[in-house]
Amino acid sequence: MIVKKTLKFTTKLLAVVLIIATLISGTVAFAAKWTDARLDNAPELYNYLHQGYRSEGGKGPIIITEGTLKNKNNNIGKKSIYLVTFAGLQIDVKYQATNLLTCLKVGTNLPNDYFDRATAAIMGRVPKNANIVLAGHSLGGMVAQQLAANPVLRARYKILNTVTFGSPLIAAGFREGSIQRLGHELDYVPYLSTNTLITPIRALAGLNRVSGGGYGTSISERTRAHCEAYGTDLFKDYDVLGYKNGKKVIELKLNTEQFYYAPCYLGLPY
Repeated sequence: MIVKKTLKFTTKLLAVVLIIATLISGTVAFAAKWTDARLDNAPELYNYLHQGYRSEGGKGPIIITEGTLKNKNNNIGKKSIYLVTFAGLQIDVKYQATNLLTCLKVGTNLPNDYFDRATAAIMGRVPKNANIVLAGHSLGGMVAQQLAANPVLRARYKILNTVTFGSPLIAAGFREGSIQRLGHELDYVPYLSTNTLITPIRALAGLNRVSGGGYGTSISERTRAHCEAYGTDLFKDYDVLGYKNGKKVIELKLNTEQFYYAPCYLGLPY
């Protein structure tokens, strides 16, 4: 019975993802121009990772940057970290793993090229035993959750936190560190995984929802909320680690910023 429900849900998931992809391909997602080297809250983190989208330069969906995690007003608990961020679905970018097939694979927690490329990028850049903070939007947040559960990365690094924007819950075994999922109440993408059926309480209760912004209830308006809301003041009360009224900030060393591509296996576009 569970298998039949899962298959039915996966079919519906495919249909919805196709609709979203069609809309997103013609939508210019909002993201503020990044100028500062300090991320003071969740919207600033989102706007930083948004550079991984093609509209922000097409340098690759993965960004790895050295920085410092600290309290906003003091240095208590100050830690050197590597911030690793992931852009989401990009329907108009060929030969990258930020595509529909990857969405379906990650949504059902299957192996995928985005995960493989991200793992390789991290292990090729980040030194052993370093502290890592992961963050991603939509598909990127789903992959970030998979990485937090990757036993190879968990054995090699200290994954402190994972922050997702508009991403569903992904069941990928034990995750290292804290995971905070942020979602606008009109954004339906955070519910598009099999975990909404399998573990509905965990999938829904673990989502920090915010309303407002003047978005409507049509598919196009909900998609606009998915693309725009996370970079606005609607989420300004959440700190850089996704905690409401939290005090953590990240100071980045922008001269260490590096973008990484996530090519599909054998260069196949989809």
